[in-house]
Amino acid sequence: MYTGFVKIFASTISCIEMDGIGNTMQKKAAELERMAEVLVTGEQLRLRLHEAKVIKDRRHHLRTYPNCFVAKELIDWLIEHKEASDRETAIRIMQRLLDQSIIHHVCDEHKEFKDLKLFYRFRKDDGTFPLDNEAKVFMRGQRIYEKLMNTENTLLQTRDEDSGTFERTLVASEFVDWLLQEGEMATREEAERLGRRLLEHGIIQHVTNKHHFVDGGLLYQFRMNFRRRRRLMEVLNERCRAIPESQDSPFCLRKQNSEGGNTSFLSVSPSKEIKVVSAVRRSSMSSSCGSSGYYSSSPTLSSSPPVLCNPKSVLKRQVNPEELQTPGGAYIKKTFTIVGDAVGWGFVVRGSKPCHIQAVDPSGPAAAAGMKVCQFVVSVNGLNVLSLDYRTVSNLILTGPRTVVMEVMEEID
Repeated sequence: MYTGFVKIFASTISCIEMDGIGNTMQKKAAELERMAEVLVTGEQLRLRLHEAKVIKDRRHHLRTYPNCFVAKELIDWLIEHKEASDRETAIRIMQRLLDQSIIHHVCDEHKEFKDLKLFYRFRKDDGTFPLDNEAKVFMRGQRIYEKLMNTENTLLQTRDEDSGTFERTLVASEFVDWLLQEGEMATREEAERLGRRLLEHGIIQHVTNKHHFVDGGLLYQFRMNFRRRRRLMEVLNERCRAIPESQDSPFCLRKQNSEGGNTSFLSVSPSKEIKVVSAVRRSSMSSSCGSSGYYSSSPTLSSSPPVLCNPKSVLKRQVNPEELQTPGGAYIKKTFTIVGDAVGWGFVVRGSKPCHIQAVDPSGPAAAAGMKVCQFVVSVNGLNVLSLDYRTVSNLILTGPRTVVMEVMEEID
């Protein structure tokens, strides 16, 4: 996938200003970050198609082709699941994945994705995915990200630097210590080189984009959120855009296109009070994001510092637990059973005492179960959470089973 990408900074550079690195660093990091986004999007689609049994063994002319899909059927599926508005768009999306060596024709006879009864396959399903050096750095970064998010540690914290406060930051020297303890690298020099590679590939960044990675006291953040639920339309973007991602809780979403001025989250209305939704088994890209607030993941490494902000609450007013539980009051209780899929549960919680649903991914398991914005969280897997904040509630869900039973209170229309 990344064959031919120019290697950047072969030698170790001391702590320098990012402005001194120049446009080469900026362009290459943006290019590699964009390629990584396409790869993650393709992997999320592959997991969904396996669960939906769109990918399966198929026979043609007395020969069996394992783990493949029919192009025409896939286009139908993409339109049905609102991943493409029409067949032409669906073809363009899949052509992008084919061009990036994520999928291919089973006999490699077609270099174009065609709306026909042709068999195609994900290269990860037949072992032909090209693992060059650039892809290996990306996969290493993803593994490190998952390790940090899935284990309890004190590495990721809110810290101050250059008169600013930044959330979910890593101190470079502590990160190097952790890499050595986890066996990711053998020496501090190797760990520092890995940190530099991760930065050059747009996976981490200095909090104000001023410095390269150096084994010292500077602060860094993960610039790339591997667990955000990608929409397939994103692969058609020629440039890696700054997509605001929820860092409040483990349910990664993206906002609607903000170019038209509408920056609200999509949400859906519930249909039934109790509904069980089966979904894909969680993989290495499921479950969680990072910290609270939003941050800009701009591809420009020498741009302005990442802005930390909390988007406006969807609530018209805050309520207290007593008001929610008043007999004959304005709220009714609903119960949802949500089974996490390959990229999480599909909602964002915010607030405190009680928490509320800030956003719902329209294509996620929570939306299918009937969850919608402005509902207040009463309990998670039988535990009353009315007196807890969203960070605690998020952690309860993250550390619990894949199937989450949630009670919420919804205002009566």
